[in-house]
Amino acid sequence: MFGIEFVPSEPALKVGYMAKLAEDAGFDTIWITDHYNNRDVYSTLAILSLATSKVKLGTGVTNPYTRNVAVTASSIASINEISGGRAILGIGPGDKATFDAMGIAWERPLTAVRESVSAIRDLLAKKRVAGHGMAGAQLAFKAGEIPIYIGAQGPKMLEMAGQIADGVLVNASHPDDFNYAVPLVKKGAKKAGRDPEEVEICAYTSFSADKNGEKAAAEAKIVVAFIVAGSPETVLSRHGIKPEEAAAVSGAIGKGDFGAALGAVSDEMIRAFSVSGTPDDCKMRVEELLATGVTQIVVGSPIGPNKERAIKLIGKEIL
Repeated sequence: MFGIEFVPSEPALKVGYMAKLAEDAGFDTIWITDHYNNRDVYSTLAILSLATSKVKLGTGVTNPYTRNVAVTASSIASINEISGGRAILGIGPGDKATFDAMGIAWERPLTAVRESVSAIRDLLAKKRVAGHGMAGAQLAFKAGEIPIYIGAQGPKMLEMAGQIADGVLVNASHPDDFNYAVPLVKKGAKKAGRDPEEVEICAYTSFSADKNGEKAAAEAKIVVAFIVAGSPETVLSRHGIKPEEAAAVSGAIGKGDFGAALGAVSDEMIRAFSVSGTPDDCKMRVEELLATGVTQIVVGSPIGPNKERAIKLIGKEIL
């Protein structure tokens, strides 16, 4: 299966147009990111519900902090209704730096995600919830079952996703990261007495494709720079990236010198943190990811130097 991610940094109607292109190109799922500084994720998904007819539509991903979980349940249930049963709720712990800017405390992320998933499932079933931070909340309509995917990277979150989620969204692009993550998801599923094959494992990649491989790699650089800057040392060492190399990237970003940050991004960083290049280059990496146990490839931003052309190219030559 193939999904595609869109960041609603452009008007929702334009994202709807791109979503229709993606559906026509053969993508199975469309994920919309949820950040306070872009267009609202649920308003955008409502537009996509009307602009498309077959693809699944998911939050990629929301979090338990910026919205009360009862509001999240109502919102995703509404999208499910508008789209004719095509909604997926992607939820994860979110980004501490973003919450700091919003003045929101990032507390107990593992517990927050676990309790939110439980509460949202009960709310969607029109049950009254008097726990998990709720004091008797209940939706006025029954939404039924909506798949819930957890965005996870750390070992505890990966294992928990295997225990309770329908799928896991792993923000990574290299097979080594999935050789680490997939066994943890499966371990969690087995702990919960589940069949590990029931849990969909999605590689939420930074993907850039173009007939000109150098242009594709260059387009991925800015995303790779931010990934390098935010990666823990364990992940960097997994890919042979030295702390001082990562520090050069993060230091430049911290100063707002994006030219220097891009200049500090090495070819090794691009290979480690993106799927980029010609369609054949990308296809090779996709096959490597699928061999680790990944069941869905999510083509994440930037997608390519020319987004429309890249969607068609990926559909024709990779999907």
